[in-house]
Amino acid sequence: ILAQAPRGWPRGAHAAHRSSILALAGGLLAWAMDPGGVHLLVGLVVGAAAVLLGSPVPISASGVATVALVLVVAGPMVWTALQQTTQFLASLSTSKKHGKIDGYNDQYDEGKSAEDRNEDYARLVDSYYDLATEFYEWGWGTSFHFADRRAGETFRQSILRHEYYLAGRLLVSSGAKVLDCGCGIGGPARNIAKFLGASVKAVTINQFQVNRGNAISAREGLRGQVELVQADFMKMPFADSSFDAVYAIESTCHAPDRARVYGEILRVLKPGAVFACYEWCLTDKYDAKSEHHRRIKRDIEVGDGLPDLVHTSVCTQALKDAGFEVLEARDCMQDGHLGSDGEPWYMPLVPSWNPTKWPRFQFNPIMFHVMPLVLKFLELAKLVPEGTAKTQVMLQAGGVGCAQGGQTGAFTPAWLMVGRKPL
Repeated sequence: ILAQAPRGWPRGAHAAHRSSILALAGGLLAWAMDPGGVHLLVGLVVGAAAVLLGSPVPISASGVATVALVLVVAGPMVWTALQQTTQFLASLSTSKKHGKIDGYNDQYDEGKSAEDRNEDYARLVDSYYDLATEFYEWGWGTSFHFADRRAGETFRQSILRHEYYLAGRLLVSSGAKVLDCGCGIGGPARNIAKFLGASVKAVTINQFQVNRGNAISAREGLRGQVELVQADFMKMPFADSSFDAVYAIESTCHAPDRARVYGEILRVLKPGAVFACYEWCLTDKYDAKSEHHRRIKRDIEVGDGLPDLVHTSVCTQALKDAGFEVLEARDCMQDGHLGSDGEPWYMPLVPSWNPTKWPRFQFNPIMFHVMPLVLKFLELAKLVPEGTAKTQVMLQAGGVGCAQGGQTGAFTPAWLMVGRKPL
């Protein structure tokens, strides 16, 4: 970015050169938190166009052809990236939610215990998703969960395969009435509804997510098949025995009491029906005596809005205590099957110096400190609301905790549990 224009350029060339470099820099910033790196392409195309249009020196015919080819081939992808980035920045610029970050962080002060957070779980989780949802959607997509990437899969394909695998455990047929317990903005609900041919009711405690998710469902023509409802999954507004199946993807970790949330799920399930979930858990490799492991646990809790993170055995026992017949309980992230070019679930969060590896690049030591400064500048310029930088720092900490939890084996985001409600 700080490169100089070559010597011998005509007067004014340096200004044009700086304009093209700024265009590239803008693209790099727009690329932030994008797992596929598509937003970098925006910067490259805009930078190329800036060079073509702003250069005071002649551009060869081959140079023009190269730029034209890039624009033609990358045009649809660039347009999508521009739309997503514009929507993200527009949403941020009008957001009133990021002022909540200080109150959210107060919940994790040294004077606050897990018991305190459990008592105030509803406000904690609601505040967290007020802060995080826009960043999640822009940086990860509409499905807010992890997945290992098998050989030959794209990021998107791995996410879908992970969802379909869980849906297959529900043992339902087309036309079934299914509940998504803790749905985010409904990405998995829409995917699973199409996969199963089912009608999906999806609950989240956060009204912003309800509004956003229902808007996306309407846009995709699924509003009649998928409905998001604002509700606390500890006390859902549904009659007993309402659903043919229930699933939860990395969501019931927000509950203050696992047995109680599983008991509420049992209540709304029909007799003989199945509940399947991916649960965030500490594993047998977690060492409570290790300061490093305790730091990992705290970073995950703070960065992901969790009252407390518990061991796999706690969740499995809670499922039994709630009244389920446990059919399966295992860490499906240990299944293997990655193949020669696959990656474990935590790899997108592992630091990298390669700028084409995003979001990994933002976790390297330089970018880790630069990104909050960039966002702070945008706050001062009134382009994003106050508190955006602190929100990004909080989310970064969660990413670091998850990555280190995966690398050490002390944490899994996919403790698979399948339970049947007795007849």
